[in-house]
Amino acid sequence: MKKIARTWNREETETLKRKGRGLPVNETGMTWSAFRPSDDACRFNYLMPANMFASIVLEYTKEFSKDIYHDDLLYEKARQLKWDIDYGIKCYGIYLHPQFGKIYAYETDGFGNYCLMDDANVPSLLSIPYLGYCKKEDVLYQNTRKFILSKENPYYYQGTCASGIGSPHTPNNYIWHIAITMQGLTGDKKEAKRMINLILKTDNEEGFCHEGFDKDDPSHYTRSWFAWANSLFAELVYKTYF
Repeated sequence: MKKIARTWNREETETLKRKGRGLPVNETGMTWSAFRPSDDACRFNYLMPANMFASIVLEYTKEFSKDIYHDDLLYEKARQLKWDIDYGIKCYGIYLHPQFGKIYAYETDGFGNYCLMDDANVPSLLSIPYLGYCKKEDVLYQNTRKFILSKENPYYYQGTCASGIGSPHTPNNYIWHIAITMQGLTGDKKEAKRMINLILKTDNEEGFCHEGFDKDDPSHYTRSWFAWANSLFAELVYKTYF
């Protein structure tokens, strides 16, 4: 029987290095991720927003196990894992940026390598006060927020119609309505109203949020209907005006 050579997908956003195993990582206490919320492959496999989200959920698990299930073993397992993750974030997930000071990295390998960016998909670094990991006023978050809403973030695009965060998951210079909404949900009232007006201006007069749209021409976009983006926008409007 003739053997057929197997081909390997080498698209950077589609698969991990080392034929799907990912690059080596150091032990940090954090959870390992293969892919980001966007489905894009991680560069370094300790994904900070995912670990922050896990920490929040584990806090809920502690409450449920103690107050509802009265399960001391589950409580202790959740407590220990949350402690390990939080410790790992503090020890390995913070980067000293020359312009913005201490910020959260998007990814790290625990060996001192960092991926500095943010993606429009949630959980993201922008979204961590919304998720409950920290307060909006937290200094480390504010430093990180300034970084990810600047040209230093490779997926922050500034155009003639809009500025905001996109994703390697969509074309270059495409800004996501989810990211604009999240910017409003994690800012003050003035910023929230500005983000609402920006979304209304970039919906291509269709009355719906899209996935990503061209920073210079909102008539070019991905997904004519995106329930996640529409639902988050409704939440932003409700929290801002009601």
